[in-house]
Amino acid sequence: MDTMKNFRRSDFCGTLRAADAGRTVSVCGWVQRQRDLGGLIFVDLRDKTGIVQLSFGDSTDRAIFEKAAALRSEWVIAATGTVRERESKTTKIPTGEIEIDVTELRVLGEAETPPFEIVDNCKTGEDVRLKYRYLDLRRPELQKNILMRHEIARVSREYFYENGFTEIETPMMIKSTPEGARDYVVPSRVHPGKFYALPQSPQIYKQLLMLSGFDRYIQLARCFRDEDLRADRQPEFTQIDLEMSFVDVDDILEVLEGFIVRLMKDVKGIDYPAPLPRLTYAEAMNRFGSDKPDTRFGMELIDVSETVRGCEFSVFTGAIEAGGSVRGIVAPGAAAKLTRKEIDKLVEHAKGIGAKGLAYIRWVDEAPSCSFAKFMTPEQLTELCNALGMQQGDVALICADKNKVVLPVLGALRLKVAKQLDMIPEGYNFLWIVEFPFFEYNEETGGWDAMHHPFTMPLDECIPMLDSDPGSVRAKCYDLVVNGVELCSGSIRISDYKLQEKMFNALGLTPEEIEAKFGFLVDAYRYGAPPHGGAGIGLDRLTMILCGADSLRDVLAFPKVQNASEPMSECPGPIDQTQLDELRIACIAED
Repeated sequence: MDTMKNFRRSDFCGTLRAADAGRTVSVCGWVQRQRDLGGLIFVDLRDKTGIVQLSFGDSTDRAIFEKAAALRSEWVIAATGTVRERESKTTKIPTGEIEIDVTELRVLGEAETPPFEIVDNCKTGEDVRLKYRYLDLRRPELQKNILMRHEIARVSREYFYENGFTEIETPMMIKSTPEGARDYVVPSRVHPGKFYALPQSPQIYKQLLMLSGFDRYIQLARCFRDEDLRADRQPEFTQIDLEMSFVDVDDILEVLEGFIVRLMKDVKGIDYPAPLPRLTYAEAMNRFGSDKPDTRFGMELIDVSETVRGCEFSVFTGAIEAGGSVRGIVAPGAAAKLTRKEIDKLVEHAKGIGAKGLAYIRWVDEAPSCSFAKFMTPEQLTELCNALGMQQGDVALICADKNKVVLPVLGALRLKVAKQLDMIPEGYNFLWIVEFPFFEYNEETGGWDAMHHPFTMPLDECIPMLDSDPGSVRAKCYDLVVNGVELCSGSIRISDYKLQEKMFNALGLTPEEIEAKFGFLVDAYRYGAPPHGGAGIGLDRLTMILCGADSLRDVLAFPKVQNASEPMSECPGPIDQTQLDELRIACIAED
């Protein structure tokens, strides 16, 4: 094994081009593959920037040639040589026009045969690749994603620094406060029976920083939530966390829109237009059946309640009489692909997500056919098709129930059908969702629950309705959505301690509960609080979208899997009895 003594890398593999011909360079990396052609040996050398070809031939020192002949995939080597243009150029890789005529070669580390080939589009199962994540991370595909994440973080810091923000770290071990998900907790050895919580967000601390006079705060904050995992959720994640004083909604959205414009230009090379479109929560739900709609395609929800009010189909009329609605979506030109069998699958899917059933119209021949034809006259069916905007070749899916069922069911079907029919174009559609409901009715308790954290400010005109009409109260909060993914959530905070106490009372918190959970924050507001608000942008989700990845696992170095474990290190794991005794914790054996 050779050493690095008196060797210094001068260049990265993927950065070399034809303009470097004639230069002496030194490169380091991993052997992607070695091709021994007898009198010629070619080695593809890989580092995080890409691949370059090393060449060994008749003019190569014999000892170096023999060393090259022994190289195998994933060996770590260093090489010095002269850049020259290749006789057989290729455009498959950026460095395809040149190669390095090697004059010095060092083997820095040999490697056993890895459990899978280090190539893009690897066919090995994800479970194996996650077990050997340090090998999986060598693949150019994943390295590209991690480097993209780095670029997004860099641009984020630069943008917010340039706009007067101060980066401040907040504590990682905090008091547990209700924020919507379960906390990860850390037992205290010094305070037996008491626990720290890992922050779900730096929410309270960044508000306190506004009270402290730091009027623009930014942090790439680590956050932790003990909740079920999915493709766009991990138990630990990073958010670009910010807070601003002396602002209202428009001020914050303007700063964040500037960030998106800068990010798209610097990271993706796209001139993205601003300002971004805005939809109220009510409009988003009525048009798309989702508060995070993908607006890259149409197929919007259509309310046909008035059109079918007089028909004899009791499913429709019963829903309307119960205060619900009848709505549909139309898949244009889908009749050939959405066969009766495929529609039956969609009906079962709708039932699985809360619908009692799903009606449909499939217009193949001159006259449309539908699942409820015997309950409607031909004239009524024609009127319904006109209300839906249907044409021959289209398929309509119709749901009738209370709006809290109809809207999300059709919203989910809209996405499912669009993906199935390959209707979603490439590109990025950013938009704001604003004016969310402030409260959510709890049918089990008969009371109203906060839809957001309890520091969220109501719209000014809604404050008088907090006691009299809570269902009509809307919040000064906002979500940034792109391509059906929620990237950012934020709000204007309550800065009047009397209004904050009123909010706690509206949520049914007793004075004792308020003091135990938020006493220090309530006290702080008594000493002069500026109007302020902020947001948290999911750095991991943002990277996932810009990389075109399917899962957060593809943009994190060492992600967790569905059961919140990490296959490589096999965490979480047990701790020894001495540690448990010091913490005065007893583990209960599973049944």
